[in-house]
Amino acid sequence: MKYLFQTTDQIAPVILRVFLAVVMFPHGAQKLLGWWGGGGFEATMKGFTEGMGIPAPFALLAIVAEFFGPIALVLGLLTRVAAFGIGTVISVAAIKVALPHGFFMNWYGTQKGEGYQFHLLMLGMSLALMFVGGGRWSLDGWISEKTKKGKEQV
Repeated sequence: MKYLFQTTDQIAPVILRVFLAVVMFPHGAQKLLGWWGGGGFEATMKGFTEGMGIPAPFALLAIVAEFFGPIALVLGLLTRVAAFGIGTVISVAAIKVALPHGFFMNWYGTQKGEGYQFHLLMLGMSLALMFVGGGRWSLDGWISEKTKKGKEQV
C-alpha cells in the first residue's frame, strides 16, 4: 500500500498526468456518455465485445479506465493504478486497431487508418507515471504524507 501512494515532489509527473488526462478523457467520455460524437456505453460495449471479440468484463474495464482514469490522474489519486489502466487500454488499442496501419499517424489522409505512433507516446507517459507516481500537488502525495505523520505519532 505504501508504494501505491508514494511519490516525489517534482513537477514533471504533474505535467505528464494532466496532459495524459486531457488527451484520454474525451475518448472515455465518448465511450461512456456518448459525448463528442461517441456511441455511448451500449454501443461501445457492443463494438468491443461483438466487433472486436473483447470479453465483456475487459470491455467494461476499458471504458472505466478511459473515463475514470483521467479524472484520477488530474486529482493525482491512485495515479499508478490509473496510469496502468490507461497504459493497458492504449496498448490493446495499438495492437488491435493501429498496428496494421504501421507506425505513422495518418497526417495526410493517405492511409486507411492511424498508425501506433500516438499510442506509444501515451504508453510512455503511463509507464513514467507508474514508476514515479503523481508528483507534486497530488492526492497520492498528500495521503503518503498523512500516512507517514500518523506512523510517526504512534
